[in-house]
Amino acid sequence: MRGLTLWPLARRLRAFGFRAEVFDYASLWHGPAPSVDRLAARLLALAGEPVHLVGHSLGGLVALETVGSYAGLPPGRVLCLGSPLAGSGAARGLARRHLGFWLGRSATLLKAGLHALPPGREVGVIAGSKGLGLGRLFGGFDGLNDGTVAVWETRLPGLADHRVVPASHTGLLLDRRTADLAAGFLRDGRFPA
Repeated sequence: MRGLTLWPLARRLRAFGFRAEVFDYASLWHGPAPSVDRLAARLLALAGEPVHLVGHSLGGLVALETVGSYAGLPPGRVLCLGSPLAGSGAARGLARRHLGFWLGRSATLLKAGLHALPPGREVGVIAGSKGLGLGRLFGGFDGLNDGTVAVWETRLPGLADHRVVPASHTGLLLDRRTADLAAGFLRDGRFPA
């Protein structure tokens, strides 16, 4: 999704006192590698102060790939919203039906996810449980999901915290609870009770 979709969440985080910037990237045409490099360069320019990252879906994977691939980045937490950390069944389903081209050059990362979380970072996840979305056609979900990503796909060992909210995949970006939880995690490293 384009950075424009993150503006409502960024506005809410600003209301909590955070300086929120939106990082835009082209996941379909260029794949994650150039985005990882660009994000690392942007973070290195902010060295000296903690920088927390919030990524939605593939954006969470890009954020984690960035902090796991580059040394010397500023400290900070990473919050993933509906990110398929353990790989996406919907992405694999699209590929099986010869529709993987819709995933562009990010297909490999989306299908496989990550093997482990980067060390030295507190990572939190907010997953959605309102199963509305086209991913239901390809994901073969048998449990809670946000219509694109199954809740279990958002988990990896070592998470600092994990929360499920009644929102769809895109709805995670618009849900006020997401912003409240995000602010708490970025501030304290845990979601508020």
